Amino acid sequence: MARFEMPEAGFGAMGATAQADILFELGMMYATGRDCETDVVAAHKWFNIAAIKGSVRAAELRSELSAAMSKGEIARALREAREWMTMH
Repeated sequence: MARFEMPEAGFGAMGATAQADILFELGMMYATGRDCETDVVAAHKWFNIAAIKGSVRAAELRSELSAAMSKGEIARALREAREWMTMH
C-alpha cells in the first residue's frame, strides 16, 4: 500500500478519515470476496487497522467477524495488523 504525505495545513483530519475509509474497504473486499477469495484473517486485519484509524463501522464488523473465527485465526490477524502498523 502506498503512503501519501499531505504537508498542507488542514488536510490531516481529512487524510485520516480517507485512510480509514480505504482500510475499511480492504476489509470489506476480503470479508465478502469482492475481486478476491474470501479471507477472514485478512478482513479482520484490515477492519482492525481501520478501527485504529477511527472507523466505528470497522470496529463493529471486526467484532462480528471475530465471533466466527478461531482463536488461532484471530491471533494471526492481530499479529498481521500489528506488523502492518509497525511498517506503516
